[in-house]
Amino acid sequence: MFRSLLAATALTFATAYLTPAFADDLKTPRTMALSGHGEVRVAPDMAMVTVGALSQSATAADALKANTASMQAIFAILKEAGIENKDIQTSNFTVQPHYDYNNNSGEPPRIVGYDVSNSVMIAVRKLDAVGALLDKVVSVGSNQISGIQYQAAKPDAALDEARKLAVAEATRKAKVYSAASSVQLGDILSITEGGGNQPPIVMQAKMIRAGEASDVPIAQGEQAISVDVNIVWEIN
Repeated sequence: MFRSLLAATALTFATAYLTPAFADDLKTPRTMALSGHGEVRVAPDMAMVTVGALSQSATAADALKANTASMQAIFAILKEAGIENKDIQTSNFTVQPHYDYNNNSGEPPRIVGYDVSNSVMIAVRKLDAVGALLDKVVSVGSNQISGIQYQAAKPDAALDEARKLAVAEATRKAKVYSAASSVQLGDILSITEGGGNQPPIVMQAKMIRAGEASDVPIAQGEQAISVDVNIVWEIN
């Protein structure tokens, strides 16, 4: 019993002696968390364009035949323009009945024909050729061109610069707050990135019919590439 009492006394003494140290280790550090935004504007060097053809006929077979002929002509133009196979991807293909709803007999709508739509997304890496390319595909049968999206093919360098600017902005704000509140910035505890943002420059989709396009004017403008970061500092 004496030995048990002695052991218990020693354990109590050790616990009392170590508690302050453990308390210091478990103490939640005071922190300051701020965000920063970095943005770099670059000239895009690639355009994503969706072109296609919509064909209508009394039968699905005839509509498909007409549409296939239009798409073959479009593919030939793309090849002639130097667009590589890896830069062409089918984005939509549909065969749908066309209904007549204009009847007063109370009968259900009746099928009067079929619509066949086929479109491909292409990457145009020569921006000065976009206008002429659109003119050519329309001239051979393309009657559907959706929004043109301009973007940077290799945005890594611009993204890294935007990251530096975002960190610099967050640090600047942290120094302002620390000076205003009479605290000192300590070590950085964490840095998280909110994600790089490369919003495409989009031209609105529209229907174009043969004969309406002539050396289509295109403006590529500039593109904003941005990054947001969140940084947490320990403060003293």
